[in-house]
Amino acid sequence: MNELPEIRVLRSRRKTLGLEITPRGDVLVRVPLRTSDAQVRDFVQSRRDWIEKNLARVRARMAEAEALPRLTEEEREALLRQAKPVLEARASHFAPLAGVSFGRITVRTQRGRWGSCSAKGNLNFNALLLLAPPEVMDYVVVHELCHRKEMNHSPRFWAEVERLIPDWKQHRAWLRSRGGALLARLPEK
Repeated sequence: MNELPEIRVLRSRRKTLGLEITPRGDVLVRVPLRTSDAQVRDFVQSRRDWIEKNLARVRARMAEAEALPRLTEEEREALLRQAKPVLEARASHFAPLAGVSFGRITVRTQRGRWGSCSAKGNLNFNALLLLAPPEVMDYVVVHELCHRKEMNHSPRFWAEVERLIPDWKQHRAWLRSRGGALLARLPEK
């Protein structure tokens, strides 16, 4: 059995124990305030197979990300300029199909988000979506437009996404498995 990396324990006013593998390969254990160290050790040991499997996935993604060149600042700025009209066109295409309208569209290069929708109907998108397959970009656009009807991730929300993008699950899976490599292409801060 492999040796696990250092595990960070975060205590808070939660009621359950939880595990998280961060995109950088850190293992976080979130526990209630009064959880003993022995309980934490037992919990980690009982989830060891899950930790090892998911650490291997994260490490594979990190290796893939390191294989892709970082964008230069000029390339990042060019991507921002190119992304806005493309994302505006996709949102304008899908909004009537979703039966919604939207406000302003903002495009940024973010490290942790592909898109968001404000309560006022403004949409925000990550310019790196241009580097993803077009159907993945469309999934993110539709996802945010569907928040105009449901500002949550309820079954009604997902039914609306599925009505417009029947194979949305495979596009979300692509973002989860390959999106980290795109985010890693951003220039160092």
